[in-house]
Amino acid sequence: MTPLLQVRDLTKHFPIRRGILQRVTGHVRAVDGVSFDLARGETLALVGESGCGKTTTGRALLRLTEPTSGTVTVNGTDFLALRGEELRRMRRHMQIVFQDPYGSLNPRMTVGAAIREGLIVHQIAEGAEADRRVANLLEEVGLRGEYAARLPHEFSGGQRQRIGIARALAVEPSFIVCDEPVSALDVSVQAQVINLLRDLQRERGLAYLFIAHDLAVVSHMADRVAVMYLGRIVELAPRRALFATPRMPYTRALLSAVPVPEPGATRRRILLPGDPPSPASPPSGCVFHPRCPHPAKDAVCSRLAPVLEEKAPGHFVACHKEPITSAPLS
Repeated sequence: MTPLLQVRDLTKHFPIRRGILQRVTGHVRAVDGVSFDLARGETLALVGESGCGKTTTGRALLRLTEPTSGTVTVNGTDFLALRGEELRRMRRHMQIVFQDPYGSLNPRMTVGAAIREGLIVHQIAEGAEADRRVANLLEEVGLRGEYAARLPHEFSGGQRQRIGIARALAVEPSFIVCDEPVSALDVSVQAQVINLLRDLQRERGLAYLFIAHDLAVVSHMADRVAVMYLGRIVELAPRRALFATPRMPYTRALLSAVPVPEPGATRRRILLPGDPPSPASPPSGCVFHPRCPHPAKDAVCSRLAPVLEEKAPGHFVACHKEPITSAPLS
């Protein structure tokens, strides 16, 4: 079956300008050759520490930030090649829920106007029919239809995030980028929003790229997990396999930091030496090798960048020290 979304070698480099003439003296490699597939109805979680390129990846594949290079194929169509009316029509199928429920809504627009805007732009409905759809969408995300006449400042953070979800659903997309949609919410509200996203996925057949740094949330939400480090995916596996047998040293360090939900229980913490390198000057070879605790790392790690290869069925790892069982993700 053809995946809903295919991303290959996606890169986004931001120029560094200096001097009076603002000449380009280098580039920040925010996203540096990311590849993955996403099936219909699937949730792929994108995890990693702050600054690893998760959000930029989500924005680049939606073209909210134009990528530097790579390909993004949606339903067999080269999304990055579209222009004008064709691009506008395709955007209806790809939406985003932003991290900040306060900054993502226009404070001068009523909730109903914010949700209705997508219906009008894509010529889905107008007038009384648009009002009916707005009320139905609010009820679908757990709010009352009459809230459409209110302004964003009248709602709590969790309610605003539900409004953001309703706005994304208005144009009936098949794929949604969820950019840390619960990180700004209280824990009890997080659970409500996560359950809402799961219910909507079952009812509508949605595919999610779920960007997060909270691995406890990821373990509840994701089907597969991609781990990013310094703009690259270093491990990609089904959720159960990744949490049970992480193969990349960086992934093991991330998982060791997850609190154990049992009183008195402990977990050996893996502390990585040094600080993450700058994406403006990434290390040669494997980007993780300066901090890698692997006892068998050698010169090849500092010279050659590992490719994302299948080390076990469905389990891809970018590491020279893991045996290969299949072909690389290409």
